[in-house]
This record gives sequence, structure tokens and C-alpha cells, in this order.
Amino acid sequence: MNENVDLRASAESPLPASHGEGTGRILLAAPRGYCAGVDRAVDVVEKALELYGAPVYVRKEIVHNKFVVESLTKRGAIFVQETDEVPEGARVVFSAHGVSPAVHAAAATRHLATIDATCPLVTKVHREAVRFAKEDYDIVLVGHQGHEEVEGTFGEAPDHIQVVGTPDEVDNVVVRDPSRVVWISQTTLSVDETRETVDRLRQRFPQLIDPPSDDICYATQNRQVAVKHIAPQVDVMVVVGSANSSNSVRLVEVALEAGAGAAYRVDKAEELEPSWFEGTRTVGLTSGASVPEILVREVIEWLQDRGFPTVEVARTETESTTFALPRDLRADLKKAGMAPARPHAPRVAGPNHTK
Repeated sequence: MNENVDLRASAESPLPASHGEGTGRILLAAPRGYCAGVDRAVDVVEKALELYGAPVYVRKEIVHNKFVVESLTKRGAIFVQETDEVPEGARVVFSAHGVSPAVHAAAATRHLATIDATCPLVTKVHREAVRFAKEDYDIVLVGHQGHEEVEGTFGEAPDHIQVVGTPDEVDNVVVRDPSRVVWISQTTLSVDETRETVDRLRQRFPQLIDPPSDDICYATQNRQVAVKHIAPQVDVMVVVGSANSSNSVRLVEVALEAGAGAAYRVDKAEELEPSWFEGTRTVGLTSGASVPEILVREVIEWLQDRGFPTVEVARTETESTTFALPRDLRADLKKAGMAPARPHAPRVAGPNHTK
């Protein structure tokens, strides 16, 4: 595979032509794959490499996808776990999942040139946490303990926030004033799971305050709705996504709950097992919000070669959201004559790299 593969090729690109023999079909969920925050984060690293040259350091995985990280590594990105691994004075990108104020402070101490690729939807949750903490609320953060996004949000107001991962953990919440409790959430959680946890919280704290707007990422919701739509029609659902991608893992669970006969998560086509599809007539296919379309196209071709020549797209929503690149990066690109004043263009249909 070409290491310069277009990581931003769109899910709207023409599908691989039907080929091979068989009567099986692929029911392809839409929307799927990259959300606007992931698209922006990948673009940040690519643009930074193009503008400043290699190496560009990235704290944690820029997005939770093995293929994306490996591809950017080949281009000169160096992924580290913490800022103290970055040479003093070097350039570092913060991932789409966001970081705490302590990480920003540590970077400043080492005189690092930082580019913050935090998804704007995550930034919104950070601001909510800061505001509610200033107003002295007890904050319940619904999310997975240890997830990078949760760590970043928790770090905004550690004295006010408690993390709750499941409905059963609600019983362990201790607050100072039951009338001054607010909930916020990790953006990539399951809509259903979050609702169940919030319902349990409201049973304990009837005056529980909701955040100003739904914290669940629009893309997470849309991908789950698409899977729920096609799951009852498929014998097997394939979800393309990495094991550390919360939204990809949840899509497997959603598919099973919605009626799929079986569901599997894979990073790439090579991980598929022919035995999974024995006796299967319809395969459902989707991908998590951090998955480039090239990986989906390769799964399609793998299936077409094994008796599933027909691809039908099942669309439940059309997404048009885009996010501007970080301001400082936009300014540097403009100075270098490498970008128009317009901050960020929507993805356009890219070439089919599976051929």
C-alpha cells in the first residue's frame, strides 16, 4: 500500500464496481467513517508536516485508528505518550480527544510549539466543565475511566468532577447538595447507554441539571442510527475500526442489540475470516468515526471476491459539518502561501485507492 494514501478520501467516492460471482449482497451504512473532528485532526498533522517539515510530534494517537497512525508515522509524525518525551522547543500536536490544562502547562514549561487538534465538540464539553465548576456545581462526567477524552475533561475541574462509567456506578456518587448536580458526558459514548446512566442519576438526584446541549457527538449518533436501521436486515455485520476506538466497539454492540445475526470488528480486510460468512446472504458494513474510507473499500473488495458482488447503500443521514483548522496553523499556512483565507474545505470525493 502506498504510504502517501489519501487519508481524507471521502465516503462519497464512487464504490468499487461489482465483480466476482455469487448472490450475496453488502448493505453499506451511510453515514460511516470520518467525522468532522477526525477529518480536521488528520488534516492538522498532514498540513503541519507539509508546512514545518518532519518531524512533527503528536501526543497520544491523533485519532484512535491504527492505520491512520501508521500512515502518518511513515510521513514523519512521531507519536509520544507525554510531552516530556518531546525535545524541548519542538513542535507537538495535541490529539482530537483533548488534553487537560496540566498538559498545556507542561508543554509551556518545555517551550513546545503546540497545535491543538482537539475536536471542537470536545472543547465544548471542557468549557461546560469549567463553567459549572466556577458556579460550584458537583459535576458527573459520564464516560469511560482512563479514556483520553475523559482524562482531559476531568483535568479541567478535578475538584468538582466524578466519573461514572456505567448505570450501576451511579450508586457510588456522593454530592454536597443534591439540588446542585449537573451531568456532562464523553462525546463518543453510546446514546442508549448514556441515557440509561442519566436516568439512574435523575432517580437519585431529581433536580439533576442537563448540559446546555447534548454532549453526544452528532457523528456517534448518526453512525449508531445507521447501524440500527440495517442490522435487522443482515446476517453478519462488519464494523471497521480499531479496538481502542470507543465508538467503533460500541457499533458492534448496537448491531447485535438491533438484530444482526452476528457482528465483528476488524482493523482491516486481512482480519476477516471466511468462516464468518458461511451461509450468509446479506452482510452489513460500517466503520467508526476515526476510520478512513480506504479501509472500508478494501473490505468491500474482499467480500466481493467471496460471493457478495452487490453493494447497496442504506443512507439515514447526510452530514455536512466541517470544522476550521486551528487558528495559528491557518495563519502560518496563509503566510506560507499554502492555503487560501478560507479556513477549511469540506472533503471531496477522492480517488479509489483499493485498485
